[in-house]
Amino acid sequence: MFTPFSDVHPTAFLSCIFLLTEKGERRVPCVLGPVDCRVFTVLDTTPNDFTALNALDASSLFADIRNILNKIYETPPPADCLPYNQKKILQNGNSDQGDHSLEIIMNGSGIRNARSICVLLLATLFVIGDTVEVYTNHFHVHTKVPGAENAHKIAKRHGFINRGPVLGMENEWHFVQPALSHARTRRSLAHHMKLKNDDGVAHVEQLTGFKRSKRGYRALEERLQEQLDFSSVQSPTDPLYPYQCQENEALKIAKHFNQKAKNIGQAGGKPRLDLNVEKAWALGFTGKNVTTAIMDDGVDYMHPDLKNNFNAKASYDFSSNDPFPYPRYTDDWFNSHGTRCAGEIAAARDNGICGVGVAYDSKVAGIRMLDQPYMTDLIEANSMGHEPNLIHIYSASWGPTDDGKTVDGPRNATMRAIVKGVNEGRNGLGSIFVWASGDGGEDDDCNCDGYAASMWTISINSAINSGENAHYDESCSSTLASTFSNGGRNPETGVATTDLYGRCTRSHSGTSAAAPEAAGVFALALEANPQLTWRDLQHLTVLTSTRNSLFDGRCRDLPDLGLGDNSAHKKDNKNCSHFEWQMNGVGLEYNHLFGFGVLDAAEMVMLAMVWKTSPPRFHCEAGTITTPHEIPASGNLVLELNTDACAGTNTEVNYLEHVQAVVSLNSSRRGDTTLYLVSPAGTRTMILSRRPKDDDSKDGFTNWPFMTTHTWGENPRGRWRLIARFQGPGHHQGSVKKFTLMLHGTKDPPYAGIEPLQGHVNSKLQVVQKAHKRSVI
Repeated sequence: MFTPFSDVHPTAFLSCIFLLTEKGERRVPCVLGPVDCRVFTVLDTTPNDFTALNALDASSLFADIRNILNKIYETPPPADCLPYNQKKILQNGNSDQGDHSLEIIMNGSGIRNARSICVLLLATLFVIGDTVEVYTNHFHVHTKVPGAENAHKIAKRHGFINRGPVLGMENEWHFVQPALSHARTRRSLAHHMKLKNDDGVAHVEQLTGFKRSKRGYRALEERLQEQLDFSSVQSPTDPLYPYQCQENEALKIAKHFNQKAKNIGQAGGKPRLDLNVEKAWALGFTGKNVTTAIMDDGVDYMHPDLKNNFNAKASYDFSSNDPFPYPRYTDDWFNSHGTRCAGEIAAARDNGICGVGVAYDSKVAGIRMLDQPYMTDLIEANSMGHEPNLIHIYSASWGPTDDGKTVDGPRNATMRAIVKGVNEGRNGLGSIFVWASGDGGEDDDCNCDGYAASMWTISINSAINSGENAHYDESCSSTLASTFSNGGRNPETGVATTDLYGRCTRSHSGTSAAAPEAAGVFALALEANPQLTWRDLQHLTVLTSTRNSLFDGRCRDLPDLGLGDNSAHKKDNKNCSHFEWQMNGVGLEYNHLFGFGVLDAAEMVMLAMVWKTSPPRFHCEAGTITTPHEIPASGNLVLELNTDACAGTNTEVNYLEHVQAVVSLNSSRRGDTTLYLVSPAGTRTMILSRRPKDDDSKDGFTNWPFMTTHTWGENPRGRWRLIARFQGPGHHQGSVKKFTLMLHGTKDPPYAGIEPLQGHVNSKLQVVQKAHKRSVI
């Protein structure tokens, strides 16, 4: 019999604190019901683990927590609590596994309801500030002799645990030192030197911890409004039915489903502003034989809308190092993020539960990697390199903190994982990495996010159901396309999807919601043509995304750079130059907020069916300026590079895909520094916008690759200009220390010989094909 939480004495409550062990076997018997302290493991604490509270502090804090929890638990839990050690059988959703079952042991790592209510107290006791460098108990070890047996011997010899190889390498290993705390402010020289002095070790690095944030997460008070149980809604079994009716009652029901499938104006949306998914389904494409990995805080693979589409074989928990990526329980449903993203992609059809996924016959894999005190390079790298021949698409709705002042990106091992993925994943066709562009709003720039701004990822922004950009949308030149998130602050106009413990929500939002929708569309395209490379999918995105009715509701003003040609391809209001739609040198419309437009699933699958593999890709270093140049307090610094785009060499580029301006600069206020890149065709791209919250005056940018997709398809030969200027109040000083122009694209025309399906016209394809024929190479 459980002890009611209200009857637990404060002193006894303190004894309930426990730490999750390396294997994660300590669990509570009933995570949603009353707490029984007898099942907790008492901490053998040390001064390095936490600071003890005195009795008065403990009693006061206990009372506050008890009041909160009594409110939370005044209604029955959403699902039955599972007895300790009970086994639950989950039918394996992996089609390759036949009728085999996946056995999940509830006291082990099968369900992440491990942390007790007492974790609230631990969070109060032990806090490390973001400004202090944090060292973890994880080590990256390079051995001289390859092989797992040798690595295990070295680890055992020095008291480490070998978690396995890094990126499948035979001489790189992920070691963990259980004697160290998970986070500390000082490097452990003793353990470091033990490994370094071992004759079998070539190199060792103690990993630092850093923060990665979910995109679209909102506070508990906002989430309390959205704990919906759709079982009370008398809706038809087929979730698409409400979209086929115009009756008022049908429109009410339609709110319980997502407008991504079909927008008929429900919840104030603009009719036909959707992903055109129904037409893709009508063509017979539903995502069959495609697996998307959700790299996040876990996936509720027991959810009735997900369990049959869960690929257990491709899943893993890198936060706890076990094969069961179930979300850890928290009081505020903080770890519902991955489950919601999974439902957008692969929620089942015709079962009367929640909504329907964009690719409802596809599989989802759970990669739990976003739920530990600090992220490490190896957790990220191993997540992005996990099962690259089973997983087709990796969806990430997280990144560096969207605070308007952070500049951060992948570390060494993670970058290697991404590059290896696009070169070797999917048996050489390349893994597809889909990234949410960021939720920092107009005070941030996603080109300062090295994940979203990578040319190896597909960065996706969002729009609301009226076509306007959401208030949290970041803008940047690396965004390739957009999908949809919520319809404003009304919780009923968000994205309808799966939630924890068998529930549903219609309040999922942020670019967190946009990226999985794109992943679902890409799954449809891969079913239509399984031989698409990672670059083919980017080409298809550019050619089939549409302007539709997307617009910048704030019509932000940008300065006239005084170049004399900055309006050559401009459309619409001159005061919205970069935030309204423009046309590049080959006739492609682009937008600084939305990339090349909103994804069109039907157009993409139809073009995928007739697609011819893109020509080989080359990388041309077009030129470098190494002499420092001062940025004037007012006006522009203009740096020019004339290039032949490596003509006559084995890296010749005649048709652009991505362009990078690799820049090193310092200024008295980084946030007021803006950068523009102008192509030989006159296409002007803002590669760094003003970030008013960024007060940095020390770090600046060092070899930071600002990327743009806006010159896609253009001929890169000629004069390129980098413009640096200050924007904002005050007098500023700064200099550009180095500028390197990198051109990425093909020598041969990428769309030669591609003909649309008979009876169908792709106008963007035809426009670019004509431009390439006119081009004199």
